[in-house]
Amino acid sequence: MPLSLAARTRLVAATHNPGKARELAELLRNRFEVVSAGELNLPEPEEPETTFVGNAVMKARAAADACGLIAIADDSGLCVAGLEGAPGVHSARWAGPQRDFDHAMALVEQRLEEVESVERSAWFACALAVAWPHGPVVAVEGRVDGTLTFPPRGDRGFGYDPIFIPLGGDQTFGEMDPQAKHAISHRARAFAALEAALF
Repeated sequence: MPLSLAARTRLVAATHNPGKARELAELLRNRFEVVSAGELNLPEPEEPETTFVGNAVMKARAAADACGLIAIADDSGLCVAGLEGAPGVHSARWAGPQRDFDHAMALVEQRLEEVESVERSAWFACALAVAWPHGPVVAVEGRVDGTLTFPPRGDRGFGYDPIFIPLGGDQTFGEMDPQAKHAISHRARAFAALEAALF
């Protein structure tokens, strides 16, 4: 029997990042009752995996098993061509324990200068995983390509959004209307794949 999710199911968004929890809830279009791992005071797991899918699966499994709810987890990050794909799965780590993404964005610019790279191609990657408590896991991926711009522009979105311009656009994710961003983002593309699999 195929896995599916019924409307109004209570889900835990396996994140302690309020911005990410909000974006996951928006992508779910209020179809489910969503509570974050942070709100449930669940422990924040380490992210030892080397791929976005590996980290998403690990986070979803940890949250689902800890609270007994179906969990949805995201692992996403900025991958910079001139930095051989970094920060990648370490995107949150570059922001430090205080989640200072102003620092993280400055670090991206600094590292590009250090390697004397004029390459500004980058992509956001996202893996989404849904885990049933002590049960199966479904995982999918999405990606959006673009270019970097400095200094950062815009105060919408979160994370590295203010330095990323999607291909074909002229605004950063930090400047874009949230609904316009959701229509094309890496997370939206991963969610479309998840929706096809589960809903």
